[in-house]
Amino acid sequence: MKQILPLVIALLLTHAPLAAQESENHPSQVTRNLEIFNEIYKALDLYYVDTLAADTAIQWAIDGMLSRVDPYTTYYPADDEDLRQMATGKYAGIGSIIRYHKNHDRVVISEPYQGTPADKAGLKAGDILLSIDGKDVKGMSPTRVTTMLRGDAGTTFSLRYQRPSEKKPRTVSITRQTIQLPSVPYSTILHDSIGYISLTGFTEGTAREVRGALSQLMANGATSLILDLRDNPGGSLSEAVDISNLFLPKGQKIVYTQGKQTATNRQYYTTTDPLCPQLPLAILVNQGSASASEIVSGSLQDMDRAVIIGTRTYGKGLVQAIRDLPYRGELKITTSRYYIPSGRCIQAHQYNHDGSIKTLPDSLQKEFHTAHGRLVRDGGGINPDIHSEPDTLPTMIYDLMQSDQYFDWLNSYVSANPTIGEPGHITISDAAYQDFSQYIIAHNFQYNRRTDEIIKLLRDVARREGYLDIAQDEIQALEAKIKPDLASDLVRHKSVILPILATEIATRRHYQRGAIRQHLTDDPVLHQAIELLQDTKRYHDILTP
Repeated sequence: MKQILPLVIALLLTHAPLAAQESENHPSQVTRNLEIFNEIYKALDLYYVDTLAADTAIQWAIDGMLSRVDPYTTYYPADDEDLRQMATGKYAGIGSIIRYHKNHDRVVISEPYQGTPADKAGLKAGDILLSIDGKDVKGMSPTRVTTMLRGDAGTTFSLRYQRPSEKKPRTVSITRQTIQLPSVPYSTILHDSIGYISLTGFTEGTAREVRGALSQLMANGATSLILDLRDNPGGSLSEAVDISNLFLPKGQKIVYTQGKQTATNRQYYTTTDPLCPQLPLAILVNQGSASASEIVSGSLQDMDRAVIIGTRTYGKGLVQAIRDLPYRGELKITTSRYYIPSGRCIQAHQYNHDGSIKTLPDSLQKEFHTAHGRLVRDGGGINPDIHSEPDTLPTMIYDLMQSDQYFDWLNSYVSANPTIGEPGHITISDAAYQDFSQYIIAHNFQYNRRTDEIIKLLRDVARREGYLDIAQDEIQALEAKIKPDLASDLVRHKSVILPILATEIATRRHYQRGAIRQHLTDDPVLHQAIELLQDTKRYHDILTP
């Protein structure tokens, strides 16, 4: 307890510095409540019928407090690898996604990354992990197995696994290494000399990767560029500024932050001459584009330097900093909000610290203007210049993609077809889709139909309110009309499932790079960007009020 209580006190005081409070009695409130907390813990430790582990009990208190603050303020105990990986994009391990397989009650390989120890050891999607250094991993969760697979770079362990298509297990020796996935997994030149860069994160060295890819595209004849930030959750603010600097002139303010402490009020400017000051630029975004992605897209929109295409972005305008705590713990804490050049803050949600979340209604959004005078608004996220329909899938397909049956069929199909085509040209024949459908049906795939839940709720409400007798026939008719039929649903959604299967197959044969290339063949938002960059007049008209 003597080691834990200073941590709690430091945590509370870090969250509420005495010098920065608006209320004059705040210091006495902090002191009084810390004393109360101290006495409550002492009473638990001395008198509670069972002995509570100090680390566990205090962690409950920390988690409970921070859960009411915001989703981004988090405590990391000593030597927690998650924080370092979040900041640098690096970790030491084998370089593979794993997942739990219910039928085997074991973790299986889901996707080994190209060039990593898992890939070099020959691991494939579907391989069933049996033991790590002789320890049976049956029944273990993916989180626990991940901890066993990771370790210090250069250390070696023995992995025993079963390939489903073989009778005898395999054993391989794997040496862990530092894994850093590329932030630019794919770049290419599309038709009409349009360059394309897929950017998936903002970690150490991301701007350098983008600069390298962009230089190569321009050397190969690119005369315009599509920067794809869809589903990019963000990361390093400084990397976002450096990427914006590739397109904006030296000395341009990109973003500024404002917080409670004056030390958190900072302004970030471009520091070098741009690599591409005039290159026509379209940026793809969606609801999964957040944080640093919004700094890049928002600053370039505010400076009328790029046309933004897609759907409204996530709206994360909160900035976090890392503060050291006693006993080598660390606190990732929200210290400020960031604002882009027009002056708008793109934070979408207001956390009220009582568990509720509010969003700014359209009627209260403030108006701002870009460098050329175009009207933009705050209220959360970056609103695209060209809107596209958001990607929506039937709930049945979400459940299908998470199922063991879907996973197993893909693995067996790839194993049985070693000469699958190149990414961008992979197709699923009618015979193959028929085989897929029969496999899914025969292996008893179950999916949760939200319509069934709504009908059940309707029936329950009608019963409680006394309307069930007179509405029973109509409810039964509705229920019969949308009765679940897996075979029919697989036929109905065939056009949606086929490209998803092709992308999954490309991943297994050609890694992440292949998956992106395959997905782009049937990407309506990409086609919107291509059409825009081919129409010079429309491009300039959008950026000019």
